[in-house]
Amino acid sequence: MIELLISACLTTGPVCKDFSLLFDGREVSLMTCTISGQAALAPWQQDHPEWQVRRWLCRHADRREVSL
Repeated sequence: MIELLISACLTTGPVCKDFSLLFDGREVSLMTCTISGQAALAPWQQDHPEWQVRRWLCRHADRREVSL
């Protein structure tokens, strides 16, 4: 799985949060995600107007950080 990790903050306050869009690794490569990430972000941003994207990155979903 390829993860497009979106870090966004509420436009009305100091709350920030990470969101994930997951893609099948057989259909989307890490390079494709990196090159086309902004195009994938656009519909997400339209569906979540209360959030402002601060940064985004692509990574393998199996490399997610785990909270202890």
